Amino acid sequence: MLLAYHLESALKDLRDIITMTQNDIDDIKKADADAQFDRLSLKEEMIEAFEAKKALIDHEISKLMTSNPNKDLPELLNQEEHAKLDELKTELANLKEINQKYARMVLAVSSLYNDFLERLVPTEMEGYNKVASKNPSLLEVRV
Repeated sequence: MLLAYHLESALKDLRDIITMTQNDIDDIKKADADAQFDRLSLKEEMIEAFEAKKALIDHEISKLMTSNPNKDLPELLNQEEHAKLDELKTELANLKEINQKYARMVLAVSSLYNDFLERLVPTEMEGYNKVASKNPSLLEVRV
């Protein structure tokens, strides 16, 4: 039953991460970067907690396999554990999908901001580095 407990705990963390990522998407749409930054450390903690729980799941499965070397994993798990593993796979697929959507949005916003910055502060290439233009009339103030 320890495996089922770890699976349930990992599922809860995973669902919380999905919810936070969906909130990030909603905040990008509202241009509310502060809310995203406020959630960032909590989200990182949740990811670390999920990874730790996944390691515990791997350890429990490894113990089962080691103590029953003549059986395949499906034979070693009860119905509840099978169901939770299936849920975990489904939620991981959901997280992958939502992360892809989030990444596309972040990339689009980043590109937009970089274009705006380039228009405001033109840059020149100095070797492999972009540097602000040395043009003295770059930011001219008129009264």
